Amino acid sequence: ALSNRATLPLLRSFASGPSSGGEISDELLQKLGTLSTQGLVDGLWVMGWPNAQINGSRPLSSTMKCVGRAVTLKFVPARPDIAQDKPAGGESPEYEAFELCGPNEVLCMEAVGPWESVGGDIKFLRLKQRAIGGLVTNGSVRDTDEVLDYGFPCFSHSVTACQGPAAMQPWKCNDVINLNGTVVRPGDAIIGDQDGVVVVPAKVAETVYKIAHGREEIEEIVKEELTKNPGPPGKFYPFMSGKIKVESPLGQLLLSKGITPDNSNQFEGKADW
Repeated sequence: ALSNRATLPLLRSFASGPSSGGEISDELLQKLGTLSTQGLVDGLWVMGWPNAQINGSRPLSSTMKCVGRAVTLKFVPARPDIAQDKPAGGESPEYEAFELCGPNEVLCMEAVGPWESVGGDIKFLRLKQRAIGGLVTNGSVRDTDEVLDYGFPCFSHSVTACQGPAAMQPWKCNDVINLNGTVVRPGDAIIGDQDGVVVVPAKVAETVYKIAHGREEIEEIVKEELTKNPGPPGKFYPFMSGKIKVESPLGQLLLSKGITPDNSNQFEGKADW
């Protein structure tokens, strides 16, 4: 027994899956950014994926829209040994995350509570210099006027005058995080608009785009038809992607516009996900 034990490794790392779920090209990222958050949520919903919206994260300004790949930062509750053990100064995990961001990245920050500050004017000046694609947090931000002047899209639970370090410390960069029950992995697509923020997992981003794009085309056709011929929308709604029947009023309307089972995955029997 002793000889068998002697052959075992002395050190063992804990099991862990990969932080990132895949890669999203610049081209696909741009296409995802043309869609509404509602369309993206609907696309994930018909695929059977769990909630993809970061509930409670709102834009500081109604005109803000963000599109980018997630760079993540996790905060943990403040404790003396945490403050002592985390890398100090410019080596802190938050500044590591800042330097990974650019125009095609959105910094996603997991706070320990909705009213805790993840940063303000001096720290976020660096995000302006990096021309960041956006910031999303389940916490709050401070120095609101300055952050608005910086010009990058910012989505948060709220704003606050409180300091963050009294309640939490930045602990880890680019790991899986939880924003109000929605998982964010580094590299996921983050899309935000006036209705909220949606996380599109990198592994299924192409499929989500195809579904959501097809749904938005159909909704525009329905809206155009109801504008020309006013009436209750019930004859066309509700509809589910991959289950539209050709013989239904919606199916017939789509056929008249050149959308058929041969060129669309929205019809019954044509779902490719």
